[in-house]
Amino acid sequence: MPHTPEYKALVQELFGEFGEGSKIMPMINVVRGREVKIGRNCSILNNVLFMAAGGITIGDGAMIAANAQLITNNHDMYERNLLRCKPIHIKRGAWIGAGASIMPGVTVGRYATVGAGSIVTHDVPDYAIVVGSPAKVIRYLEKEKFPQD
Repeated sequence: MPHTPEYKALVQELFGEFGEGSKIMPMINVVRGREVKIGRNCSILNNVLFMAAGGITIGDGAMIAANAQLITNNHDMYERNLLRCKPIHIKRGAWIGAGASIMPGVTVGRYATVGAGSIVTHDVPDYAIVVGSPAKVIRYLEKEKFPQD
């Protein structure tokens, strides 16, 4: 159960960093969890997949909905046994929708929103809303409505 001593000990063992006030709901699938850094006050729901060989950084206040996938590695197109790794960075206050996939090397900007089921193959600008496969910007949120820190 979240916020119990057992829970806290387990997430500290599993992840490289796990910020104060953050919560992650089971079940999750984690490959190289020590390469995952989770900021403060993050919310990560059920069945999220972390393939973290390339490193994953999740900023303070980010939200990741159920069944999302954060995938930092891919096979080389010619040498299929060779893994290519690139980091993922989910910035402060970003929201990753249910079933979305964030692919290697992608940065999701501050307070950006990734629509449910989207496949993100390129960086997402701050305050942008992206949807689709591949994800494309459909509009921008009003920056003034978010904390300016």
